[in-house]
Amino acid sequence: MDGLFAVYKPQGVHWKHVRDSIESNLLKALNSCPPPAPQLAVQFQLLSSGENSSSSKDLALSPTMVPTLADHPLVTGPQFHKVHVGVGHRLDAFSSGVLVLGVGKGNGVVKVCYILYDYTLEGEFGKATDNFTDTGRVIEKTTYNHVTQDKLERVLAMIQGANQKALITYSQVDLRTQEAYELAVRGLLYPLGKSPPILMGLRCIHFNPPHFSLEVQCVNETQKYLRKLIHEVGLELRTCAVCSGVRRTRDGPFKVENALTRQYWTADSIIQAIAHFHKTTRRIRKSGMYRQTAGQMNSRAEVQEQIRSQTGQSEQINRDEFSSSASDTVVDRETPVTMSEGRTKPC
Repeated sequence: MDGLFAVYKPQGVHWKHVRDSIESNLLKALNSCPPPAPQLAVQFQLLSSGENSSSSKDLALSPTMVPTLADHPLVTGPQFHKVHVGVGHRLDAFSSGVLVLGVGKGNGVVKVCYILYDYTLEGEFGKATDNFTDTGRVIEKTTYNHVTQDKLERVLAMIQGANQKALITYSQVDLRTQEAYELAVRGLLYPLGKSPPILMGLRCIHFNPPHFSLEVQCVNETQKYLRKLIHEVGLELRTCAVCSGVRRTRDGPFKVENALTRQYWTADSIIQAIAHFHKTTRRIRKSGMYRQTAGQMNSRAEVQEQIRSQTGQSEQINRDEFSSSASDTVVDRETPVTMSEGRTKPC
């Protein structure tokens, strides 16, 4: 049993508790399986005097097969003592949503850096707290009657524009090249190496003051950064805002529809989930890194190679055109000289 699967972590539960619960359920299921048949050993037994027809001085031994007790569960205890479950991009206790876990060989894949995460953020206007959540200590209260959905969307567009500039900067692509244009059109721009949190998408999906909801697509983020984002949105609107919920709806290829809720944290459901994502796990293991889709890195490499080949062809065409134009110029310059030499002098 090895591979990746996703569970839904409830709000208010630490990710370690989720991992320990799943490890305990898997361990109970493995140890509840019937033990293998015991090994047999040859044992010699003495025959009784009635069965022995010879003299009493001769001993008769009868070989028999008896099960050995060295491998008996009452002697060795449970067959399995530990099941290691790896955790991918973690969620803090305040957040909820998709949490990717790995078992067996999946532990080496679950640590792979997934590039894109989707979140739904719940916000509330009118107050500010010390930890940007609605359960923190209130440090300020303000009015929010002047906030409209149009103003909120303009602020979100401004924040997304600043993050798009940061994305281009950390993607290490020259804006003046055809490569940058092609990658931007195909949506293959992503930061290379280490970078600060970058918002790939940001929009309002619900607005009912003082409550509102945002849909966020981001990379290299933390849940604390997302809660602070709600606070900064409130400041841009000249009010205050706190985050009342952070919910991850997608972690790479794992969506919230595929996540196992608490009542399905059983061995049978986990095995079915691992089998469902078997092909995805194999692609991740082969590529070594996952980028928004399994073939995104190859797509970007293909785009770069295609752009280089097109650039090389255009340079060759320009070279040929320049050579032909230069030869034409030489001919044009030499032609008048030849004509002047052929002229006859006037009488």
